[in-house]
Amino acid sequence: MFTHRKELIQPVNVGVPNARFGTYLLEQFGGATGELTAALQYWVQSFHVENAGIRDMLQDIAIEEFSHLEMVGKLIAQHTRDLDETAVHDAPLFKLKGGGPHFLDSQGSCWTANYIQEGGNVVRDLRANISAEAGARQTYEALIKACDDEGTKKTLHHLLTREITHANMFMKALDSIGKLDDPFFGNIPPDETVKLVFNLSKGEDVRGPWNEEPDFDYIADPQPEGGMPAPPVNADDEGHEAQGRKGRRKQS
Repeated sequence: MFTHRKELIQPVNVGVPNARFGTYLLEQFGGATGELTAALQYWVQSFHVENAGIRDMLQDIAIEEFSHLEMVGKLIAQHTRDLDETAVHDAPLFKLKGGGPHFLDSQGSCWTANYIQEGGNVVRDLRANISAEAGARQTYEALIKACDDEGTKKTLHHLLTREITHANMFMKALDSIGKLDDPFFGNIPPDETVKLVFNLSKGEDVRGPWNEEPDFDYIADPQPEGGMPAPPVNADDEGHEAQGRKGRRKQS
């Protein structure tokens, strides 16, 4: 069951409308790192999570993301409420589509479900969510830097802050199941190469915790162990057919 309260979760008050900036805001409405992507991603992920606490967390954050989508939509609507000739010239997307939010990003590309990351595994999904929150936070920071309106910046600052909160929640959820810093997940154990690190970019090689013992075995000069691949066999290949005909002529 869903219900909707018409009051916004946080205030949205644009002082000076700027249709061009409204175009930038579309990135967080219909873009890859936008609120629609996050809301649907977390909501769908919750359907397969057995852990009741993590499932509840995903659903709570998903609904908050829908609230944030509403806030971004209201920001876009307020920034495009006065579309004079100058504003339309600066923001041609709104000349074609009309004012207000649309399922487009700042470049005019349509939103797509390809943006959503969900894979039926709670560890994989939570890690993807941390990345998603980082991407959204980066976008909000770029928007704040490009904005002159104080009311808009206050709203964007709140949205940026919530991305940090959500990332922290996802990290705590991973930690609660012992998977915050464990790279392994799933049910099939890795093979014997799991600790090997190959030095494959020659030059000023740098050692660090990502390639040092006891977690890793560093191979300074790795050598190929697979041998030469077998030559291809393709019955439809022109050269293969020619060899076949030549062999038949010899036999005759």
